[in-house]
Amino acid sequence: MTIGDVIKKYRKNLGLTQEEMAARLGVTAPAVNKWEKGNTLPDVALLAPIARLLGITTDELLAFHDELTDEEINRYLKQVQKDLESKDFDDVFRSVKEKIEEYPNCEKLIWQAAVVLDAGRMAAGIPDEEGYDRAIFGWHERCLLSGDERIRNQAADSLFHAYFRKENYEKAARYLDYFSLENPERKRKEAFVNSRTGKRAEAYRAYEELIFTGYQHLQMTLNDLRALYMGDGDHEMARKLVEVSSSAASVFEMGGYNEVCYGLEVAVWEKDTAWTARLMREILDRIETIGEVSKSRIYQHMTFKAVDPDFAAGFKQKLLESLGDETFDYMKGSADWEELSRQNEDAAAYH
Repeated sequence: MTIGDVIKKYRKNLGLTQEEMAARLGVTAPAVNKWEKGNTLPDVALLAPIARLLGITTDELLAFHDELTDEEINRYLKQVQKDLESKDFDDVFRSVKEKIEEYPNCEKLIWQAAVVLDAGRMAAGIPDEEGYDRAIFGWHERCLLSGDERIRNQAADSLFHAYFRKENYEKAARYLDYFSLENPERKRKEAFVNSRTGKRAEAYRAYEELIFTGYQHLQMTLNDLRALYMGDGDHEMARKLVEVSSSAASVFEMGGYNEVCYGLEVAVWEKDTAWTARLMREILDRIETIGEVSKSRIYQHMTFKAVDPDFAAGFKQKLLESLGDETFDYMKGSADWEELSRQNEDAAAYH
């Protein structure tokens, strides 16, 4: 907002004509007209008198109030939402437009105001007769240049959905470039576009890959959280998270091995002989199921590398050999453990 815009706005708010303002300042009316049109600037000596006349500070006159606090933005947007419920949309829209012109560099205000107006317009089913799209989309476009990644992503997300609603899938897809390649939202939206543009196989595969990688991320998070509880000595939560990990493996059809492998670390930590023996036996019995995820219909459009049978056999042999490690010293004397150890010895003798 230029100094001329500020002068014009507050002069009109006071109900003054250019001639009346000029008379009070001791200048000519054409001088005031040139200020407001941006052709010239007031003399420095006139800044304080102009500010006093308009009832604002010199900082406001010079448009130094380019930012609003989060509290001010939230308070203002709550009022906008109330106005949308009781006033004509066009009146609210024009009021918000003036606010944005007053704070042209307040990106958070611009982004959130655009979201609120667009949501209000869709909820009321108001058509684009007054060029609302041009203004609202334009505000989002401005936010794409923000130095704040969150604002850029939110603006890109809004534009993606706006053009998707209009079935302009090609333009919607352009805004995905504002999301990093590692952001799962980018892949989900790409799948969304593919599902509407005849690329259904690609859409299926992308969704399945998102489920698969999401599961892996979930299990890593559960492992880290479980370790944190173990560090604090919380046995109840450590066991609870083992149950969650096992259930997740079952729900996402990751194979029998993954349904039983997560508890061993906790069993060893607790030195629970019965639980350790049971888990080790179940793990050994289900090693061959490590690659069973490839048989799940949930992931039928994905391609998995076949698990080498020698890998499963070698992994099983290493587990049997580990039975004598110091880690499992607390298992000495356990009948189940001794039986598993004999299996190791018999396997070694066979080979």
